[in-house]
Amino acid sequence: MKIGQHTFDFEHHGYIMGILNVTPDSFSDGGQWVQQDQALAHVEAMIAEGCDILDIGGESTRPGHQQISVAEECARILPIIEAVKARFDLPISVDCYRAETARAAIDAGCDMINDIWGLKYDEAMAGLIAETGVAYCLMHNDEAPRYETYPQAVWDDISHQVDRALAAGCRRDQLILDPGIGFAKTRPQDAQAVHHLDDLAALGYPVLLGTSRKRLLGSIVDLPAQERDLATAATTVYGYLKGARIFRVHNVKVNKEALAVAMALEDDGHGLS
Repeated sequence: MKIGQHTFDFEHHGYIMGILNVTPDSFSDGGQWVQQDQALAHVEAMIAEGCDILDIGGESTRPGHQQISVAEECARILPIIEAVKARFDLPISVDCYRAETARAAIDAGCDMINDIWGLKYDEAMAGLIAETGVAYCLMHNDEAPRYETYPQAVWDDISHQVDRALAAGCRRDQLILDPGIGFAKTRPQDAQAVHHLDDLAALGYPVLLGTSRKRLLGSIVDLPAQERDLATAATTVYGYLKGARIFRVHNVKVNKEALAVAMALEDDGHGLS
């Protein structure tokens, strides 16, 4: 699969997606990277630690967040997209769910749209993804979840949205699936979704896992968000063994090392000297 000009071998490898929130109110790093010089220094550090994909977010998606206008979202993300594109060679993903924001981000140089509403928020999104050909991560979310069978109901819902994307003209090799940990789920349901990731991977698309510093981990290790990176790394290892291939994280170094160990062990030690 290609994301921008970069080719990813999801059959044999896992990859780290580093988070860059240019927001004042994200749940664990709000306000840290709103200045462009600080943001670029952080991107450079993440690349040095092994970041494979950069995910830029301009609106917090934490529980109870305040929605901002498209204009404000674009004012936050477009300058940093352009600056990263000019300085670094790595694929850029943008975390957004409105087609107007997505189009502006694509025009500015982003290579992937990471949509927390998985085509459910904006009817124009599927057509935009088909038209532009960028990679698209389709995440499970639901305004009023009622699950008769769980987690099968989540996989069925994702499969339905995939069908919508394909019907709109998207190619299979554009699509990435995300179970939506922390969205429209209880903590036990989050844990079940991670446990059954192999069923989502069986749909035949790369799976992105985003557990970094989330409440699921806090409920297990009883630590504040900024101290949940080791817990996140545990889910990176477990997620890889269950079929996930992209790991969206705040701490690149810890998760890159954990993923390298998981890949080496899963490969039965081949390639080790």
